[in-house]
Formats: sequence, structure tokens, C-alpha cells
Amino acid sequence: MGELILLRHGETEWSRARRHTGRTDLPLTERGEEQARALRGALRGRRIVRTVSSPAERALRTAELAGLRVDDVDPDLWEWDYGGYEGVTTPAIRRDRPGWYLWDDGVIPGDAAHPGETVERVGERADAVLARAEPLLADGDVALVAHGHVLRVLTARRLGLAPVQGRLFALETGTVSALGAEHDRPVITAWNVPA
Repeated sequence: MGELILLRHGETEWSRARRHTGRTDLPLTERGEEQARALRGALRGRRIVRTVSSPAERALRTAELAGLRVDDVDPDLWEWDYGGYEGVTTPAIRRDRPGWYLWDDGVIPGDAAHPGETVERVGERADAVLARAEPLLADGDVALVAHGHVLRVLTARRLGLAPVQGRLFALETGTVSALGAEHDRPVITAWNVPA
């Protein structure tokens, strides 16, 4: 059985500033491009049979610079839609909502381009990605190139946890993680490894 190889895209201006970046499509910074190129080494020796990417430019460019050929672009790998919190930092949100925590409190509706979604909806999208990837693992590794929160939710779902348990898995930009199996049970075999 292969492993799910999770690549979080390289740094963008908003990720560097810790702004919630859901559906706003931003390019990688120079550092983000360096991070993506450095992922090549972490992927060396892997038998990747399929690469699936979020439609976001930052994910597609990360895959390209990491030396991966994207086989499928999957809208279910878009980042969490942060609604009215798109582009806003946690400290700014907490000025109006003291103690706010994304995983517990969710988001507020935004405009038509950013209506927002619940963690449960992100979990449904992650489940769909996992269902499509599962049969491919018989032939080797499957690389998923996406975003921090959606990959955290996907990890929780792969491990049989509720979507909200994604809160347990911090994930930085330009990192690689792997989800494999031990005695036929899903496990994390590598996490948040910088290139």
C-alpha cells in the first residue's frame, strides 16, 4: 500500500502575515518558491502514482516547483472558505469576538465569492478526496497538494476523527507530511516536515 503524501503550498504574502487565505488566489512569495523547490528532495525515491492539486495557483505552482506533474485538479482541495474572515488575522477578529477560535467558533458569512463554510462541510470535501484517493494507493503513493486547514481536516478524517479534530495537527507552509498504515490502520508516518 502506498501513502498519502500531503504537501502544503509554499508561503504567500497572506500566509506570512497570518491572514486567513481561503479562496483568494495569491501567488507564492520568493521564499514560497524556494520552499516548493526544496520539496523535491523530500519526494525523491517515492513512487507517486497520482498527484492531485487544489485549483489555487499557489498549490499548482508548488506542485510544479516540487517536480510533480499534476494529474487532477480537485476543487474539493480548496482551502476552508473563511467567509467574512477572508484576509483577516485572528487578532483582528478577536477585537470584535474576544476568544474567537476558528475550530470552535467557525466563520461569518462573507460576500458572494466568500460565503463561508462549516468545518463539517470541509470534512465532507475531505471525505470525497479520500474516497477517490483510496483505490489508487494499491499502486503507490498519492500526492495531495493543498492548504493548511483543509489538509488538517483531511488528516483527521483519514484517522477516523471528527473534522474539528484537525485542530490537533499544526501545518506550516512548504512542508510535507505522510499518512500511511500500521497493521492496516491509518497512521501518521511523517508530519509537518520542512524541506
